[in-house]
Amino acid sequence: MSPIHDQSYRRYAGARLPLGKTWTVITRAGLRNAISRKAFLALLMLAWVPFIVRTVQIYVVTAYAQAAQVVPVDARMFMSFIEQQGPFVYFVTIFIGAGLIASDRRANALQIYLSKPLLRSEYIAGKLAVLVTLLLFITLLPGLLLIMLQVLFAGSLDFLRHNLHVIPAIVLASLMRVLVASCTMLALSALSKSTRYVAVLYTGAIFFTDSMFAVLRLITASTRVAWVSITANLDVATDVLFRQTPRYDTPAIVAFLVLAGLLAVSISVLERRVKGVEVVS
Repeated sequence: MSPIHDQSYRRYAGARLPLGKTWTVITRAGLRNAISRKAFLALLMLAWVPFIVRTVQIYVVTAYAQAAQVVPVDARMFMSFIEQQGPFVYFVTIFIGAGLIASDRRANALQIYLSKPLLRSEYIAGKLAVLVTLLLFITLLPGLLLIMLQVLFAGSLDFLRHNLHVIPAIVLASLMRVLVASCTMLALSALSKSTRYVAVLYTGAIFFTDSMFAVLRLITASTRVAWVSITANLDVATDVLFRQTPRYDTPAIVAFLVLAGLLAVSISVLERRVKGVEVVS
């Protein structure tokens, strides 16, 4: 006869994370779940193809100076690379971000999460960190690696001496695009239990504002209305960061204010929608 073991109360003997660090558990779980999906890994590898193309460009220009007349390596090239990653940012945001909170809402897991010694801000930070980490992996990381490769191929720091603003521009432009995409998607994910509906909402927000800008631009014959488009605001801010000639007539301060307002609205939505108990009036 097998023995019957005592199942009475016993003190928890595991490790306890201090308050304020439990969000890392959510982030690690989210990253493991994302990386375990083969389709997503294929998307990540595809997102690094532009990096390989730019690496070849930098090598050719440093090896053959005359090639710089055709494919120059300058601040605009690094800006173009960050912008070229835009479609990949969109697809990764849709692929991973749509279900970050919506899936928990559908499974009624918010009550379980927030009934633990876990602050609401920690839950949001953990979910946000998942998407931010993955998006920086395809924007900021390859952008900085391109700078390193340029220095290595050239064998000097001349490029950086003449373009000191490029590194902070890459960092700020990447962070700006990643935070806008991540916060917007997380807020939309908190509004619904359906990941497909969230993906449609995010796609609509991007393409509807772009379409509105196109129509207003045609009617007014001016690009001062670029502030109505999320993508155009990002482009205006990127031009400023890389010290390039503005492509639209919208004042840069307006673009930055619109983006800041979008972040503020997203945070407000998260504060209202992420609750342990949903009260139905």
